[in-house]
Amino acid sequence: MLCTNQIYKAPPNSGQVVLGRTLPSLLDEACDRTPNSRAFNQFTQTGWQALSNHEFRTAVTELALGLLNLQLKAGDCIALLMHSDVNFCIADMGSLLAGLVNVPIDLTQTIEHIIFILQHTEAKALIISDLDLLSQIIPYLQNASNLQAVIVADVSIEWYQRRQQLTCQQSGEKDQIIPENLCLSLPTSHLPAAAQSAIDLPQCIQVFSVEEIRSQGREKISEFSFQELNTKLIANNLATIIYIPGTTGEPQGVMLTHENLSANAVAMFTGIPNLGLGTEEIVLSFLPLTHVFARVLVYGHIKYGHSIYFSNSHRILKHLQEVKPTIFATVPLLLEKIYHKLLEIGEKNQKRVKLPRPHITLSSLKFSTNWVRKTSLTAWREATVRLSTTGRTLKTHLTSARRFSVPLSQSVMNWAIKIAQKYELGKIPQRRYALMLKLADRLVFYQWRAVFGSNIKYLISGGAALKAEIANLFAAAGMKILQGYGLTETSSAVTCNRGQFNRAGTVGVAIAGVEITIAEDGEILTRSPYITQGYYKNSQATQQLIDAEGWLHTGDLGEFTSDGFLKITGLKKSRFKLSTGKYVTPQPIESRLEKSALITKAVTVGADRKFCAMLIFPNLDNLQQQALSIGIDLPTEELLQHPCIVALYQALVDEANCHLPHWSTVKKFRLINAKFTVENGLLTTNQQVNRIKILEVFAEEINAIYEDKRMQRYENVTIEQMDNLCPVNQRFSCPAFAQSLSS
Repeated sequence: MLCTNQIYKAPPNSGQVVLGRTLPSLLDEACDRTPNSRAFNQFTQTGWQALSNHEFRTAVTELALGLLNLQLKAGDCIALLMHSDVNFCIADMGSLLAGLVNVPIDLTQTIEHIIFILQHTEAKALIISDLDLLSQIIPYLQNASNLQAVIVADVSIEWYQRRQQLTCQQSGEKDQIIPENLCLSLPTSHLPAAAQSAIDLPQCIQVFSVEEIRSQGREKISEFSFQELNTKLIANNLATIIYIPGTTGEPQGVMLTHENLSANAVAMFTGIPNLGLGTEEIVLSFLPLTHVFARVLVYGHIKYGHSIYFSNSHRILKHLQEVKPTIFATVPLLLEKIYHKLLEIGEKNQKRVKLPRPHITLSSLKFSTNWVRKTSLTAWREATVRLSTTGRTLKTHLTSARRFSVPLSQSVMNWAIKIAQKYELGKIPQRRYALMLKLADRLVFYQWRAVFGSNIKYLISGGAALKAEIANLFAAAGMKILQGYGLTETSSAVTCNRGQFNRAGTVGVAIAGVEITIAEDGEILTRSPYITQGYYKNSQATQQLIDAEGWLHTGDLGEFTSDGFLKITGLKKSRFKLSTGKYVTPQPIESRLEKSALITKAVTVGADRKFCAMLIFPNLDNLQQQALSIGIDLPTEELLQHPCIVALYQALVDEANCHLPHWSTVKKFRLINAKFTVENGLLTTNQQVNRIKILEVFAEEINAIYEDKRMQRYENVTIEQMDNLCPVNQRFSCPAFAQSLSS
């Protein structure tokens, strides 16, 4: 049901609006209200290293005073090229406390985009995680003409020797904590001439360790200096600039204030029912803190004094078992993988358990040791379970099932999955189905929860759409997913499912302080204290984003259900998100490909999918001439499947992929014979590609790409096939500066 000319707000008592707060004040509140000796936990090779929130605040204050000692002043930009760990949090909060504007840079960005961001923000300093990242970026730093200092977070015991190798310093002595005139040795630029700055190169970029900067701050720390830092901060000061893909191919900076971010975090967290303080909640964080979603969540956890454990995508499943979090934020891709793994397990055995009414009989079942809880009964291999759905019999057997937790067969697993798939968020299970859920929980669901460490209270999903069946299945197993919707431009959340306001297939209801309406064309518009001040140095784009009445135009299409839940129905803008939460802007790569005489149209797809793909519509006249020139004479459909022709287009795709972050590059494509006309709906009346219609018409081809079905006889061709089959070998090599960092 599409609702127009109506403004939707948060339901009563579903969150609070708290304005006027700076981000460091959230930390101060936690230190005073909920001291936590294990507030910040970093994984190391020797185990988890913990910091209390008081120790964290000391580190933040030392860094803030040390940064100001470098002659940085309030309002200067400082870039953060860092892994998502405790060091990032210290650098983030420390630079904010110093009154600086920090600029987190995604580690998956290309080197040329990193240099663009440094130059665009006129960054005076760069904090970088380690020497490995620094070694990759050094050859290009001479193009960041305003950069004065590079500060390395993790350094080895051989730091002074390594610094001597990186700088013009002739002595490796340690008598000066911060030596003067210690300049990085910058090699000749590796960037192309067109990308090099016209501004004079910096005379000196100094290099320090974070510990050296903190040591300088430690000498200046006092109650007065701490109070002075906080007094100078104002809630509506610019706090950060977060870069997202722009329509031209260059990154675009989103400006957010202290109040934008702090108020959004408070609105989200106060809307979650029964959220504990301090050590009541254990958080496992692995999402990139360069993205606003994970970063605002961390601000909320800091305010509540929670215990935060920082992991990464390589160790996340192991750490879920170790840490046993109560709160875990993720993106749909991970939940989808777990969901499909559960279905795969259930499908291994196609036997069906008959469920006659009013009794359930599971007899003569063979039990697998894969699903055994450690009890004295682990030697069991067979059992007969007869359960009545009424009276004391069921209660007795449920109690026994919980006590003994007998091994389960694949058939029982399959039965439990089907029970879970019938669950519907927002509806109270009726008596018989409620009993079935309890039985399934005793036999199977507790094992699903064990994947997340068994203690999960809140699974938070954001960054992209989550399928309704996944949300329902996890909820049936006692793991309710709080799915939300938001943009970088809205400081993260606009809506969120929470508490009694939770419906699968929707992104929830507005959080406190947010207004939402649907425009006549179906676009979602929002207004709140959390929306951006605009795009950095781009007033024209800002005016297109926010109208005269303060409504931010999201570029997403949506509708409200009759009970006030927002559903995302499509895209008005071409930019979309992958299921990993990453933004993709199609125009740059499409325009590059369409410059080729062999391509009529190129359309990028991948919204809510795990990678980018493309539908390529060849210029058949030019292609056939090209094919004849290399000795290939085939009918059109066979021509489009010839390995050499596919290799030819692969080379074009590889060239177009160059200059893009690896996650936004096209991984697979299909060659399709189709004409674009207004009459068939593939073009709009103003001759633009109708993306919605393309998704509809070519749904089968798109699904085949992602399901990896061999519906067509060609796939992206390997170099060996190109060498063997193609008269003219087509290859393209992308230079290092146009590729993503190796992090």
